[in-house]
Amino acid sequence: MENSGIKIFDNFIKDKSFKSIFRRKSSTDDSTLPSPKSISVLSPIANSVVSRCSRILQTPTEELQQLYENEYPAHAKQSSIYARNLLEFCSYQALYVLTQRSDYLSDKEFVRLSYDMMLAWEAPGTEPLVKETVPENDHDDNDWDGWSLFYSDSISTAVQVDAKKTVGPEAFARIAPACAAVADIITVHNLFSALTSSSGGQLHFLIYDKYLGTLDKVIKSAKNAASNLELAEGEIVLDVDGTVPTQPVLQHIGLTAWPGRLTLTNYALYFESLGVGLYEKAVRYDLATDLKQVVKPELTGPLGARVFDKAVMYKSTAITEPVFMEFTEFKGNSRRNYWLEICLEILYVHKFIRKNGLKENPQMEALGKAILCIFRQRAVREAFRILPSHYKTLLPFNLAEKLPGGDMILETLLSRLKLLTVMSPRRESLGTSPRNVKQIESVGSSPRNVKQQLSFFPISILALTRLGFKLPKGVDAHFEAGFQVGDVCVGEKNPLEMVVHQSKCDMGRAEAAQATVDQVKVDGLDTNIAVMMELLFPVIELFKRLQFLAAWEDPFKSTMFLMVVAYTIYRGWIRFVLPCICVFFAALMVWRKHRNKGKSLEVLEVMPPPSKNAVEQLLMLQEGISQFEALVQAGNIVLLKIRAILFAALPRATDKVALALVVMAAVLIFTPLKYLIILVFLEAYTRQMPLRKDSNDKWERRVREWWFRIPAAPVQLIKSEDKKKK
Repeated sequence: MENSGIKIFDNFIKDKSFKSIFRRKSSTDDSTLPSPKSISVLSPIANSVVSRCSRILQTPTEELQQLYENEYPAHAKQSSIYARNLLEFCSYQALYVLTQRSDYLSDKEFVRLSYDMMLAWEAPGTEPLVKETVPENDHDDNDWDGWSLFYSDSISTAVQVDAKKTVGPEAFARIAPACAAVADIITVHNLFSALTSSSGGQLHFLIYDKYLGTLDKVIKSAKNAASNLELAEGEIVLDVDGTVPTQPVLQHIGLTAWPGRLTLTNYALYFESLGVGLYEKAVRYDLATDLKQVVKPELTGPLGARVFDKAVMYKSTAITEPVFMEFTEFKGNSRRNYWLEICLEILYVHKFIRKNGLKENPQMEALGKAILCIFRQRAVREAFRILPSHYKTLLPFNLAEKLPGGDMILETLLSRLKLLTVMSPRRESLGTSPRNVKQIESVGSSPRNVKQQLSFFPISILALTRLGFKLPKGVDAHFEAGFQVGDVCVGEKNPLEMVVHQSKCDMGRAEAAQATVDQVKVDGLDTNIAVMMELLFPVIELFKRLQFLAAWEDPFKSTMFLMVVAYTIYRGWIRFVLPCICVFFAALMVWRKHRNKGKSLEVLEVMPPPSKNAVEQLLMLQEGISQFEALVQAGNIVLLKIRAILFAALPRATDKVALALVVMAAVLIFTPLKYLIILVFLEAYTRQMPLRKDSNDKWERRVREWWFRIPAAPVQLIKSEDKKKK
């Protein structure tokens, strides 16, 4: 009896009329359209996606396939890439239609379809897929009334996708940037890394759904931000902090500190001091105009004490002294780091705009890219409590400042923004159906050129407009870019994506090199000196041999060296010495490379000095500082004596020095350079020669005695008045 009851309930569930009660109503009326036909070259999941796209576009699947074949050249229709390109073609058009609504981020159908697009992108062809956990009788293969074969129940959907189906980085990078609000082409891989930091590099549906849900809340809170600020036209509130009593924002100016509310917009920072139950009038700190602004992390604390590393310093020519915004929290400084990143992003984007003279649409497009990326950074932080590192940031202008070759990213972005000034977008809507592509082609371009041009439309402006944000005057948002919705084109890579990939490769090599640097760092002054002595061993040995020759301990070797060097200088071969040294080292490196053949470098073995305790190290440091101070004092005495000679404090010494300078000038004028070099070399090299040693010692003694008799010029130290505030 119990089994028969279960069968009756199952049959009742399978009934289409019952399904229609609980199934979401499609955004378009599907009753007049025939059931979409499957395409033989596509996998089942890809056919599912394409069929749902055809429902959205109100276009049969075979017509979508024909449009793709008519628009794209022969090389895009190769069997190896045909299925994937066709899937991208249909997906991008459907996403264009879905993103026309302002609430598409909260639409579960959009979330599920876009995730299915990523799954289908990884397996677009007819190769076998991982078997789904949905029972075979739970759906009919020809029933396309719903959005997906996989979502008959929301709970089972999450379990199925989370357990069996995940998305990789390449699929996410090809589908997510098609929605400008979801991902940016410059930081899409960093976004994927942030979302999958705890899932082994694979994106689960639950994480993707949570990310889009939080992003929708962030955007809605930005649109509905209730503020007493007097904002300019087109000024958008990006984030607000300090509203929670347990986490205030403290503004430090001099020795005073006051709690309040901090607001960041796309043009400035606003701080509203907390009065008696009310916020006072906001103080505006400009980030847009050129005021030599400096925004950096800083230490702060009570009464000006530099104790807590939790503040952001703002300094500009518009204020007399720097302002410190302290973000209090019990442990860590992630809150401060987040605000530092988003403030720098606004500062960098305005520097980029001013440097390149961007106006109207290009200016707002660059600013819109920064705004959307800040929303994404905020969503990831709120949803997963993650703040990506400097080189994994979700903010494109911050990333360009930190990556090696980041200037190439900005140059590529600028070249695309400049195209907005030469294009004249059509103000009338071109429609959403692919049939209307012919209207775009009537401009006079081939279908392929039309597709290329559509990728240059200001997608960030379009995304902000569709999300319900008001743009400033002078920005043209009354156009529709065909069915272009993001920075991706079917079967092609965006130039921005390629230059970011190259910069990240360079960054990877730099980080690997830096890792080796961190490994070889040693502690202790004496240990570092021992390592340096070992590294400079060949140079030290060469210097010792030259000292041995100059000491004339072996007269034959010293004489031979003197004759060879003097003859080399006389013949003018001295100019070939440095090039020969360079060639020698180049040949040595090539020979080492050929001999090692990829072997790892031999470890440098260093015998460390005996270890010293803390007191001994302090004494050694004090002794080193004393020796350095003595050297500085000796240098000052030399300069003061030279000053005394120049200003004739000792007339007889001044006369001798003046006469010597005149003789030296005459010698330099009338004597060839090579003879001067020979004379200098002979004088320096033969000082310890037995024939010259006695006379040279007497001459050096007379010079020292003469130098000691010269007085130093007087010096007086004057204390400056302390004008700082007490």
